[in-house]
Amino acid sequence: MAFNDFFAGEIATELLKQLLSISRKSCLCKSSADNLITSIEELLPIINEIKYSGVELSAIRQSQLDRFSETLRGGLELARKVLASGRWNVYKNLQLARKMERLEKQVSRFVSGPMQAHLLADVHHMRFETMERFDRLEGRLEQRLNSMKIGAGGWVEEAVKRMEVEEEAGLGIFNGVGLDLGKSKVKKMIIGRDDLNVVGICGIGGSGKTTLANEICRDNQVRSYFNNRILFLTVSQSPDLQQLRARIWGFLTGNEAMGYTNNLFVPQGKLQCEWGSGPRTLVVLDDVWSLSALEQLIFRIPTYKTLVVSRFKFPTPVVNEVYNVELLREDESLSLFCHSAFGQKWIPPTANETLVKQIVHECKGLPLALKVIGASLRDQPEMYWASAKKRLLRGEPICESHENKLLERMAISVEYLNKKVKECFLDLGSFPEDKKIPLDVLINMWVEIHDIDEEEAFAILVELSDKNLLTLVKDPRVGDAYSSYYEICVTQHDVLRDLALHLSNQGDVNERKRLLMPRRDTELPREWERNTDRPFNAQIVSVHTGEMREMDWFRMEFPKAEVLILNFSSNEYFLPPFIDDMPKLRALIVINYGTNEAIFENFSVFTNLANLRSLWLEKTWVPQLTNPTVHMKNLRKLSMVLCKVNNSFNPSVIDLPLIFPRLSELIIDHCHDLIKLPSSICEVNSLQSLSITNCHRLCELPADLGMLKKLQILRLYACPELKMLPPRIGELIGLKYLDISQCFNLRCLPGEIFRLASLEKIDMRECSQIVSLPPQTALSNMKSLRRVICDDEVSWQWRYLEKTNPNLYVQVAEKCYSLDWLDG
Repeated sequence: MAFNDFFAGEIATELLKQLLSISRKSCLCKSSADNLITSIEELLPIINEIKYSGVELSAIRQSQLDRFSETLRGGLELARKVLASGRWNVYKNLQLARKMERLEKQVSRFVSGPMQAHLLADVHHMRFETMERFDRLEGRLEQRLNSMKIGAGGWVEEAVKRMEVEEEAGLGIFNGVGLDLGKSKVKKMIIGRDDLNVVGICGIGGSGKTTLANEICRDNQVRSYFNNRILFLTVSQSPDLQQLRARIWGFLTGNEAMGYTNNLFVPQGKLQCEWGSGPRTLVVLDDVWSLSALEQLIFRIPTYKTLVVSRFKFPTPVVNEVYNVELLREDESLSLFCHSAFGQKWIPPTANETLVKQIVHECKGLPLALKVIGASLRDQPEMYWASAKKRLLRGEPICESHENKLLERMAISVEYLNKKVKECFLDLGSFPEDKKIPLDVLINMWVEIHDIDEEEAFAILVELSDKNLLTLVKDPRVGDAYSSYYEICVTQHDVLRDLALHLSNQGDVNERKRLLMPRRDTELPREWERNTDRPFNAQIVSVHTGEMREMDWFRMEFPKAEVLILNFSSNEYFLPPFIDDMPKLRALIVINYGTNEAIFENFSVFTNLANLRSLWLEKTWVPQLTNPTVHMKNLRKLSMVLCKVNNSFNPSVIDLPLIFPRLSELIIDHCHDLIKLPSSICEVNSLQSLSITNCHRLCELPADLGMLKKLQILRLYACPELKMLPPRIGELIGLKYLDISQCFNLRCLPGEIFRLASLEKIDMRECSQIVSLPPQTALSNMKSLRRVICDDEVSWQWRYLEKTNPNLYVQVAEKCYSLDWLDG
């Protein structure tokens, strides 16, 4: 798609805004403005359809649209002049009115001519071609990945959007008699019964409980009743009750930030005290597994209601009334299955109707099973379907519970996966339930242990997403199609996670490929301790505990372990001594789900990580990286998220190039004590990507930053104390992507920026202090620049470059604020 396709849409939208203002303020131009508004409103959907179709128009059509873009450009300038013209300058206003009339005729001729029909025909043709090209994904992997890494969008982004569309369409089918009935009954309990403080939704895993709860939260009548005071929390099997109590208390008292920092002011006990009424409030507690946890999360306040979503039915004194989710009827099951398997609500003529209905029957009316098994059979030959039916019919339950039967039936959707794709699916069981998995962590792990490159890892990710085996979630901040995979997370339904665990935890514990703790516990599994006399041959080891002291660990040997995932919730954590017995360890992921940053003990184990290539630290104190202590000669990627880092970067004792001689990517995110980077970072010649984001006290970058000749990506997002970029940034000859968005106090772009000859994209949204750019003659030297995201105030200065750089697209960003990143 050519640049002008985007440009026409952006200009038409902006012109429409200006015309609406003219219609209200200018008497002489009102008639022309109203007619132009009508014409552009008719044309805008066509332009947008071309804009988002992603395919080139024919040369003739493109030239017509290019000429029309120039007409709109002139119209926008004319509209600005009309609005700026004084009321008493009659002669000038008459001239402008005549020009407006001429513009009206030009646009009208274009809209009423044959162009509209041609464009519509082209759009339908382009849609068909786009679908075909997506099926040939492999041929474009490398190009797409490079595009994604510099934040210009990509096919993972497409998968996110496609999943959102699929969810909406699937919900439309699922929103039949069953969901409507459930909504009606639950709404009656919530807003129609003042005597009910705590109500519940109960059903087996995958039956649509959470879908129903989300629909209740989105319902306009419910939102109006509670004046949008609705809090949705996921509790899970191993909850951090202290943090959840703080979140609820902060929400009730209007001090929501407290829930993310500390819980010193939260009342102790079961929180069932009676106090005066306040504003109506609804708190949804999803995925509750135990009565003891639930009792600690309930308040007894007249205007406060709790909706509990669980697989279990709790006693009436605790949960006053419960709606039991009903499984889908036969016709609803068939519609949902057909949507996943065929992309429509009915069985197509080419399909074997009897075979389809037999498979649907074996799904037992469970929405998740219908979606997952349907997606796994999509586009497969009839013999494949027949084999799947036989396997489903033979599936013997482990016990009589419906959920174990479900696991047996859903296993069929995994068995038919390509071997490597199946292994990647099973890896998802290594992460805690109901937590967002950073895409960075997942991709790094797959690259290290499955001998694949990033392109193939992304292809596997999209395939699992297309088969409904995971969900891609985009960071709410992004809100557009130009974000990179850096802002995407992965989530998984707990039944699918159970399936991964079920398949991984078979066989002799010492011979399992994955040694996993299914949920958080106070100690390591007894089964592990009983088998310490032999080495564990696991490739992935995942531990999920609370605070661990030296005496809590026992010696274990892991001669083949390549990935170690340490999940915990505590303020102190003794690193496991068995790290010394992991000679092949390539990826270490340490995530603290507690309230405060954890202090490490036994950091000396890091001295033996000679083969480590990827290290992810989250919500921890990073020990001081002194030269004799740590030497990670093979580390390629270091990520520090929500960490205390400042002391670890003491420039008087740290020599980064000595400690990390091969480091290619450094991520520092939400590290609020980082004030300035050590100058020695400029000597890490191997560094290709540097991301410093949401570091609110960072005020200074090294003056010699330009020494990083291999640097391709520089992200400085949301660093509000940063007031200037070092002048030598112009020496970053390999830089392709620069992100300085939400650096509110950044006053200007350095004049040397024009020397960034390789720069392809710059994101400078919400940089309110930057009101002027370096001279246009200097900026015109940036021949590789393809995209600029900026505020409206400086957009016109960038658009001047469009005359000399026809491949440049200037996007005016909308402001977006969210705290959803805290729901990790």
